[in-house]
Amino acid sequence: MAADRQLAQATFGGGCFWCTEAVFQQLRGVEKVQSGYAGGHVENPTYEQVCTARTGHAEVVQVTYDPEVISYRDLLEVFFTTHDPTTSNRQGNDVGPQYRSVVFHHDAEQERTAREVMKSFGERRIWDRPIVTELAPLPVFYPAEAYHDDYYARNSAQPYCQVVIAPKVAKVRKQYMDRLRA
Repeated sequence: MAADRQLAQATFGGGCFWCTEAVFQQLRGVEKVQSGYAGGHVENPTYEQVCTARTGHAEVVQVTYDPEVISYRDLLEVFFTTHDPTTSNRQGNDVGPQYRSVVFHHDAEQERTAREVMKSFGERRIWDRPIVTELAPLPVFYPAEAYHDDYYARNSAQPYCQVVIAPKVAKVRKQYMDRLRA
């Protein structure tokens, strides 16, 4: 790869950031996935603060990717098929505004593409209910504490990882085999 290649970023909240991180880390063209917080009113929030559901932040991941290898549209397709975008403020047993489905766009082109993908998913009836994913400009991204990094890779034997994260990882491996890292 050329040293002067232009990387891009995308920011998604699809419930627990451990799940979302594990999903995107598998994809070819994804250079980095950073768990963090966005969309709230507290500066530099901690995990404990966000878990109270009083900061307004969502658990998100910021994906740094090579658009020459994987497109923003491809990332959105994976995002919308690996979490439930039809539930407000919850993913499974994880309940609260910090687990909301949200796409924080970085520019007008990302916003347009996200609207198109959401519309397409609705028209194709991929989900039984309407998509309620929030779409908003990225205000500020706050990286999560270091112990959240590579959570699934480091803790895959834990019950939460086996019951909640592993099925999402398996779904990506099956449905997006052509986009996986070698």
